[in-house]
Amino acid sequence: MTGERTKKQSGGNGAFDLTESHTGIPRSEQGDIDFADLMRKFDTESRFRVLSGRQSKLITVLAVLMSCFHFYTSGFGLLPAQNQGAVHLAFALVLTVLLYPTRQSSDKRAGIPWYDFIIAALCACATLYLVVNHTGLAARAGLPTDVDLFMGFLLIILLLEATRRISNPVLSILAVITLLYCRFGRFLPEAMQHRGFGISRIINHMYLGTEGIFGTPLEVSSTFVFMFILFGAVLEKTGMGKFIIDLSLALAGWSTGGPAKVAVVASGLMGTVSGSSVANVCTTGMFTIPLMKSVGYRPHFAGAVEAVASTGGQIMPPVMGAGAFIMAQFLGESYTVVAVAAVVPALLYYTAVMVQVHFEARRLGLKGIAREHLPSVRYLLRTRGFLLLPLAAIVYFLLTGYTPLMAAFYGIITCIALSWLNRETRLTPRKLAEAFESGARSALSVACACACVGLIVGTGTLTGLALRIANGIITLSGGMLLPTLLLTMFACILLGTGLPTTANFIVTSAMAAPALLQLGVPPIAAYMFVFYFGIAADITPPVALAAYAGAGIAGADPMRTGVTAFKLALAGLLVPYIYVFNPILLFVDATPLPMLQAVVTALIGVFLLAMCSIGFYRTTLPLRLRAAALIGALGLLDPGTATDILGLVILVVIHVTQTLRAKREASAGTQP
Repeated sequence: MTGERTKKQSGGNGAFDLTESHTGIPRSEQGDIDFADLMRKFDTESRFRVLSGRQSKLITVLAVLMSCFHFYTSGFGLLPAQNQGAVHLAFALVLTVLLYPTRQSSDKRAGIPWYDFIIAALCACATLYLVVNHTGLAARAGLPTDVDLFMGFLLIILLLEATRRISNPVLSILAVITLLYCRFGRFLPEAMQHRGFGISRIINHMYLGTEGIFGTPLEVSSTFVFMFILFGAVLEKTGMGKFIIDLSLALAGWSTGGPAKVAVVASGLMGTVSGSSVANVCTTGMFTIPLMKSVGYRPHFAGAVEAVASTGGQIMPPVMGAGAFIMAQFLGESYTVVAVAAVVPALLYYTAVMVQVHFEARRLGLKGIAREHLPSVRYLLRTRGFLLLPLAAIVYFLLTGYTPLMAAFYGIITCIALSWLNRETRLTPRKLAEAFESGARSALSVACACACVGLIVGTGTLTGLALRIANGIITLSGGMLLPTLLLTMFACILLGTGLPTTANFIVTSAMAAPALLQLGVPPIAAYMFVFYFGIAADITPPVALAAYAGAGIAGADPMRTGVTAFKLALAGLLVPYIYVFNPILLFVDATPLPMLQAVVTALIGVFLLAMCSIGFYRTTLPLRLRAAALIGALGLLDPGTATDILGLVILVVIHVTQTLRAKREASAGTQP
């Protein structure tokens, strides 16, 4: 992704060549943007050691074995749940300790020190002890031996350390606080007080039970999540990323402000196979941000567009982020239900971003890219269109009743088979091994986060903490839904400043979502609400990592980029409130006509919100009309025929007055 970015292709509309003359940035300057350095700066998961020789081969072997284990068990039968999770966690902890140094400032090329090999061996012992002694542990359930407790204590310590290395230290610190709460809860004020538990009881619950480390989060990570991450890695190795960018250019590059729309389309499509906001920004943004700057977008706006579009990828079906699989488990529903429920919210989110990008381009008078410099849609689909078929296969398998695990398994097989249709996309054994290694590496942070957050969830089940927090939130909000939603939103965004998206979702769904459920919010709307705002933390200052990554590529001020990203996302971030008050948008008790009315009016509502945000429609929007647009948008987003009519009337008034004003300005401009 570094160095000279030249894309050439013939056929269809002829050759296109997107080099320095079209990106507007000298090749030397583009070459200075290092993808790996950018990822390490904004993404803790990318701060791994750069190894060589035997140590590099060892990591490759372990990572490929991890992927092979999951690929085999998903297709031919899983191990018992705790054993599956234990093997999964063993691989994850060993690889994390070997790949990530104790300090982020350490020399990443210094190799693996001797003591990390010892720690890795202890990680394997503490996790695989459960597998080797599975029968004995089951026989003496509730009566752990001293060895059992020692292994549990060892695993908790090693898990906290591994999570600290690969993720933000906040998650490990939060887990330690909850463990201390389990032990010393009897000394706290009455509202948070419980009788307190002994160390052996805590270890037994967290290590040997099914509600601690090896609870639902790790169970999902060791099955569905890993396989979909592996599917994305295999698909990416076929050249899917390059194809997505080329296809987005062909579809939207020629339109008004085309490069920004390319960023929105490409990032949305990339989000179907990538669950990381920062990685998505760095993958597509290295191309789209210079392209946006080349046609006149200001650097901070270009970086913000890419950040907002990339962050939305985690809510884009069919794959979505890892949290969506955990949501399905919490709901007790199939993953298909969650993916279908996410369709309309994702549509509203990306519509809001696309409309704002269009209005900004119109306001600045920006044009698209000349068609002769763009690829042909027909040529792309004819030569590489088959790369879309694995995604279609995933959707087909999910809709026809296959489990997500089997859908991912057959999706990978489909991807491998179809890759041989073209020499450039062909997955040779070497490329496949590289994909398997990449998939395992990408899954490490999710595995560690899910296991570590299991300690937090386990605290809730052991002490009743979740119910206490839910009751506290309802008390603070006076039992009213809107204040409860606002408090939950702030909690999600605050936690998101220090936690990965998956961990954020698990914590907030366990601690904050119960408050929404007590107020009568449908379960899927409550969980989707916290899922959205956990993701939104990536574009919410002061710690907006996706926006800061975009600023790094654009050469813009990080805080200004973050504020602009939040402004662009504002219309999309109202979407969760819409479906809480109008859950029909999530297909809850949906019937055709009310569903159609809700979707159409919501789309018009986000159109008005985008208009208000940018301050432009056909010409500059006066302040009074921006205020009217906001009122109309809220009316359309609020369920009810009367408010919908109010919003539509305001839209018509704005359309008529702005059209007449634009004609007067055009006429005045053409007069001598």
